[in-house]
Amino acid sequence: MTDAALRQAFSGVDLWIFDLDNTLYPYPPGLWSQVDMRMGDFISTLLEVDRVEAKRVQKDYFRQYGLTMRGLMERHGVAPEDFLGYVHDVDLSVIAPNPALGERIARLPGRRVIHTNSDTAHTSRVLAQLGIAETLFDAVYDIAATGYQPKPGIPAYDHVLREEGVDAGRAAMFEDSARNLLEPHRRGMRTVLTPTSCDVASQGSDGAHVQFITHDITAFVSDVVEALK
Repeated sequence: MTDAALRQAFSGVDLWIFDLDNTLYPYPPGLWSQVDMRMGDFISTLLEVDRVEAKRVQKDYFRQYGLTMRGLMERHGVAPEDFLGYVHDVDLSVIAPNPALGERIARLPGRRVIHTNSDTAHTSRVLAQLGIAETLFDAVYDIAATGYQPKPGIPAYDHVLREEGVDAGRAAMFEDSARNLLEPHRRGMRTVLTPTSCDVASQGSDGAHVQFITHDITAFVSDVVEALK
């Protein structure tokens, strides 16, 4: 991608929206296996089913509700704090520090925010492990801030744009889930996908709503910064 193309694409953007997991860092297999196991344990215990059925429920709710937790809330009355506290009680040391990414993001013009389907406690732990100051971001919109309405649901995007007071046409969104970029693209945001091996997240990654794909977010943000000078 040339500087001219990036300049044309991102000129006028003054709100940079970043997802957290699998976006600001690539999800290490060891970390995902920890989260996946704890999610399965939670569902298995809650529903009194074996791990095979728990996995089916986990994936089914993720597809239906945009977030497994949302399905557990709607169908079984699970308190979100209980679920998040349990599944995020994992060892984050497998995440490689990347302070260089923070340095690049700090040079983007305008406001920089995180919009995640996770919670603030997990966000703080991840940023600390990455070596990125939480104060680098002007705001963190977690799942609680959006009333536990997850992406790709419209209310989640409505909340962030309303709070930021910025027209969507002046925003760019970085995400690992292709379906989470459908609504941002429809509203006029620039969209950047950080691909993952997850089959659900990858579905639709070849669609027109995915404008840019990068396997190296640090290099991509650096290129955008240079192009906008």
